[in-house]
Amino acid sequence: MDAPAVVGELRRMHEEAEDPLVERMPADEELFGALLYAEKQAHALQARPLDVRKAAAMKRVQLWEFLREQAEVHQSRAIDDARNAGAQWAQLAPALAVAAPSAAYNKAKRLKAIELTDETPQARPVRRTPEAVLRAERRLILEQAAERRAQAAAQRRHQLLVPVADRLLNQRDGLVLDEDAEYWFEEIEAVLPNCRTPLQMVSLHRYLQAAVRSLNKVEQRTAHPVSLTEGARLALSAAAEFLNEERSDEAGSLAVER
Repeated sequence: MDAPAVVGELRRMHEEAEDPLVERMPADEELFGALLYAEKQAHALQARPLDVRKAAAMKRVQLWEFLREQAEVHQSRAIDDARNAGAQWAQLAPALAVAAPSAAYNKAKRLKAIELTDETPQARPVRRTPEAVLRAERRLILEQAAERRAQAAAQRRHQLLVPVADRLLNQRDGLVLDEDAEYWFEEIEAVLPNCRTPLQMVSLHRYLQAAVRSLNKVEQRTAHPVSLTEGARLALSAAAEFLNEERSDEAGSLAVER
């Protein structure tokens, strides 16, 4: 939601109603102050048509809801910081306007709900109960762990990929390249020296796949090996073997997930 834009619309409504105090309305970015002003000066819209007054009130409702949600998000983060700094639930209870440590814990979990989503395709916010939040948090922890494992696996694959691609590139003169293969070798040559970001890693992998595929097509079309030297043959064989093993690993991972 673009809250400043909605505040700006409220401001225009007050200007069009010739609100005599509109110059005192806080800036669009000062949401809380602007809402207090719009509430206090709601009477300035009395001469406007009913649909305008209703629209202005609805915008205030919308903005208060947005502000409440944002307040809960930031309060939840403050609770996390307090807990990380050693605050006990008993100490947090008065600040959360509850009487017992267990109530403080439950309220903190309910506040977390706004930042968590369920497992449905629509990714709806979780129910505001401690149990639902705990389930969502556990699921999030598992998803984050899976993501870290996937990133680590990708990094390991990349560490194996670089020498394979470099070896094949160094044997370029010992290979029969058509225009397509030449293009992919140029792409490998461009990205290989500074291949550090995830996008560059993915690109290098894709370029190597394309280069090997192009060389295979040359062999099929000419019915002759594309390798002119033993070094080139071994480099191409290593690249093809690396890609085949990777495909097998991916297929195995998919089977495990199913």
